[in-house]
Amino acid sequence: MPLTPIRRIALGLTALGVAISLGGISEMPANAWAADAPALTLYAAQHEQVIDMLAEAFTKQTGIKVLAHQGEGPDIANQLIQEGKTSPADVYFTENSPELMLLDEKKLFAPVNPATLGAVPRQDSGPSGNWVGVLARENVLAFNPALIKETALPASLLDLAAPAWKGKLAIAPSDGDFLPLVSAVLVEKGHDATLAWLKGLKANAAVFDDDEGVVAAVDRGAAATGIINSYYWARLLTEQGAEKTHAQIYHFGHGDVGALVNISGAAVLASSKHKEAAQQFLAFLVAAPTQAMLAKSDVDFEYPLAPGVAANPQMKPFAELQPPAISLSKLGDDRAAAKLLREAGLI
Repeated sequence: MPLTPIRRIALGLTALGVAISLGGISEMPANAWAADAPALTLYAAQHEQVIDMLAEAFTKQTGIKVLAHQGEGPDIANQLIQEGKTSPADVYFTENSPELMLLDEKKLFAPVNPATLGAVPRQDSGPSGNWVGVLARENVLAFNPALIKETALPASLLDLAAPAWKGKLAIAPSDGDFLPLVSAVLVEKGHDATLAWLKGLKANAAVFDDDEGVVAAVDRGAAATGIINSYYWARLLTEQGAEKTHAQIYHFGHGDVGALVNISGAAVLASSKHKEAAQQFLAFLVAAPTQAMLAKSDVDFEYPLAPGVAANPQMKPFAELQPPAISLSKLGDDRAAAKLLREAGLI
């Protein structure tokens, strides 16, 4: 995938009522491009609209241009492993922690500046201090109330492998958001039980390419329920409006594995030629004004990790979520999860 300058979406920051001002960084005048300012190469596995918004705001703030290479998190992680020390990447920004854990294990990251790590809760960043958590998303069950009542939904994600759910479920096992769920089940239940669960899902579910396909199928009545990340339902609701959106979401409770919270994070590559600018970009991502900008936008539906920043009002308050108590270290790097998905015949 080619590297492209990100200048496609006009941000309308004034309309959002967001003024970005980070300590030690002054906003560049509109035409004051520094001739010697570096261009950061960003390997991004976040949504394109989100990357557009962040890159343009960062460039406006600092004069540092951002070149983006976009793709799925596991694919880009594998690319970075192949490129090694010769990678042109300065920053890796992805939706899920396991890819970051994998690359950290491969010693491909530089330490994150302590002040940047301190901007978000410590448990939401890499244990080594080599990557920082930026945003969070919850796994949920989408359902169509015309096909199934909320009271009939399962108490646990694991129940969906039971024969009673045959023909009622949609999943996207090849979506990058599905891998951490498998890893979480593996942590809690072990190899054999996780494999049996995946085989049950295969027997019961219609398979789609991604979470967008799953939530769209539930919305139009092609499936009664679907395993998704909450991001995709909120985006569908924003795009269609409440009156035209049939799908609703169900939050698993009591620490069930189905309520896993995904951490989206970023890191500076150890091989980066522009480490100072790359560290500046990470600091920008976790700064409260940037997180507020995202939360108030109509393109990002993730939970800000910066303390005191309110989430998008369409989302359930973060304090009310009941995720399983699985640390980022225990969740791991997804390699075992991918192997299980292959073993179950789902990818």
